[in-house]
Amino acid sequence: MRFTNSYIKSRDPVEATNFLRRDNRLAALLPAVERMASLQQDCAAVLPAMFSHCEVLAFEQGVLLLSAPNTALAAKLKQQTPKLQEALLKRGWQINNIKLRVQMMKAADIKPEPVSLSLSPAAVEAFDTLSQTLEQNKQNAPLIAALKNMVQKRRERPDY
Repeated sequence: MRFTNSYIKSRDPVEATNFLRRDNRLAALLPAVERMASLQQDCAAVLPAMFSHCEVLAFEQGVLLLSAPNTALAAKLKQQTPKLQEALLKRGWQINNIKLRVQMMKAADIKPEPVSLSLSPAAVEAFDTLSQTLEQNKQNAPLIAALKNMVQKRRERPDY
């Protein structure tokens, strides 16, 4: 579970805990969830730059299992494990070993739909004038053809 990402920050944590408390079986998970969330926050406090992309996967029998989205970040995190372990011990976590796993935590961010750029009528006229005034030679031929094609499409469909 990821506790520090923006898509979870947008949700109200009170709603999640209320949901877990409604059902007896789910309510039994609440202490474990709160413990993992607390451990994630402590790790993020110790290594804030790295834990914006990493997360705590498990903590059992003194072994902390962390995930990293790629091998480069995992290598950097591996170098910081002694510092992390020492800081977590000072915060009361009994951690004997830290293991890392490279795995993608979430789907790739959805990129916004590309915005088509519109040209003003004056710009379309300027390109049309340019296509007519360019010297007619072998080097300029593809440019002139492209300009004329663009002007024609913009005049047919101004939203193009």
